[in-house]
Amino acid sequence: MELAYIPSPSRGVIHLGPIPLRGYAFCIIIGVFVAVWLGNRRWVARGGRAGTVADIAVWAVPFGLIGGRLYHVITDYELYFSEGRDWVDAFKIWEGGLGIWGAIALGAVGAWIGCRRRGIPLPAYADAVAPGIALAQALGRWGNWFNQELYGRRTDVPWALEITSSTDGRVPGLYHPTFLYESLWCIGVALLVIWADRRFKMGHGRAFALYVAAYCAGRFWVEYMRVDDAHHILGLRLNNWTALLVFLLAVVYIVVSAKKRPGREAVVEPGAADDDSGAASADKKAESDAATTEDEKTSEADDEAKPESEAKPESDAADDEARSESEDAKEPRDEAESARKG
Repeated sequence: MELAYIPSPSRGVIHLGPIPLRGYAFCIIIGVFVAVWLGNRRWVARGGRAGTVADIAVWAVPFGLIGGRLYHVITDYELYFSEGRDWVDAFKIWEGGLGIWGAIALGAVGAWIGCRRRGIPLPAYADAVAPGIALAQALGRWGNWFNQELYGRRTDVPWALEITSSTDGRVPGLYHPTFLYESLWCIGVALLVIWADRRFKMGHGRAFALYVAAYCAGRFWVEYMRVDDAHHILGLRLNNWTALLVFLLAVVYIVVSAKKRPGREAVVEPGAADDDSGAASADKKAESDAATTEDEKTSEADDEAKPESEAKPESDAADDEARSESEDAKEPRDEAESARKG
């Protein structure tokens, strides 16, 4: 009897009346929201407009889903087009089956279309969303847990995954939770890219290339542990070769790009700086108007207090007049006294 293991859910879908709520789909949707949220924060910090990442994601996400599904169906075509299989199942994306390689490739095409429409350099956009994509993958892998798929070899470690389903050739038992390994690795990749981008000010697509290289390094050993059916070339699974090739391409891009285009892009979104300066001007104008209003209020208060302050000069004038009359009255007396003495 095993004392500790990770249980699998009894089912991956809950029906809300006639509407099915699938755990796999929820994981993907939540991952997309996290990627857009983090990407937007990074994009604004780079000098872009808020909301631009979401606008371009409208193009990138559908393309990515289609690309991921196409890669899976093409590389595992026997699951849908062999004898006894129903080709219609190739369209049932909610049952699982998205290849990250196809998702990134075709998703990049969608992002390029969105960036081109906005006059934005694709490498700068890719750098901003790279950590968010890694976190989206980390969340999306939990969809495999709901579907009881993509697990590793049998094991008796305390964190083993319990598989209870026997459909599609599954054998109930305890296996390595490769979905969990990859999820944790993707979180580490996201943190690595964020740190490296702050430390080295990576630009021109190098932060995205670092994400690709780091992910491929982890995917290689995670893929090596999996036991689900896959095509093999020279003793390695097809995805192992893909990870190795993409890793090398990403490293070469980082090296070449750093030599040809060091530093970051000065402008990532045309017009965003003008918007910021316009907002700053509006703030300064508001402050100036407020200061003017305050001065006017002070002047009005001084005017109201002025009659009271003028009371003293009027009193002084009355004293001067009384003093003058006294002196005038004194002069006849002085003349009379002088005549008497004479």
